Amino acid sequence: MALGNIFNFFVPKDKKFFPLFEQAGSNLIEMAKVLNESVNTTDSQLRKTLTKKIEDLEHRGDDITHQIHLELGKNFITPFDREDIHSLASSLDDVADYIHGASNRMDLYKVETPTQAMKELAELLIEATEHVAKAVYELKDIKNVRNITDSCVRINSVENKADYIFEKAVAELFEFEKDAIILIKHKEILSSMETATDKCEDVSNVLESILVKNA
Repeated sequence: MALGNIFNFFVPKDKKFFPLFEQAGSNLIEMAKVLNESVNTTDSQLRKTLTKKIEDLEHRGDDITHQIHLELGKNFITPFDREDIHSLASSLDDVADYIHGASNRMDLYKVETPTQAMKELAELLIEATEHVAKAVYELKDIKNVRNITDSCVRINSVENKADYIFEKAVAELFEFEKDAIILIKHKEILSSMETATDKCEDVSNVLESILVKNA
């Protein structure tokens, strides 16, 4: 038996980090679903309520990230490299920040009718965050390499689709939108949503790095 495997055999199963990562993943799915609801309503009052809900969920994500960092400070033995735990927590938090940013911009810019591209990006964010949560859940059994890798491939595929939708939408804005203020507002919102999918890909990259070191 390899030295690493012997060490893993005697190390107790982690009961702190993995549950926190799973909570972070579930929180991202909920944020994406609320954002999707927000871009698909024409009720401005409902959108304000949904914006507040996303803000609350973003604060919950901050609390989870803070708890992970606290656990890092308190625990000598960790399930994988401390640097990777920090990177994974930070990358999950980044996804939440940009989903919140998109929601916040829609509210601040008083966007009454979200565009088709915003709706499509919101749908892709649900898909991306579901794959993120699944991969993070599988991480507690590092032998599930195929499942984690499959989720990472799917995250990358979603991010590529989001890139295409974003670039096409921005090109159409420059071609057809005559009101410069509306153009800027819509581009900023689209950019936040597309960047959220980029941050999902960052999570995927961290997970793949963890697999290389530990699988």
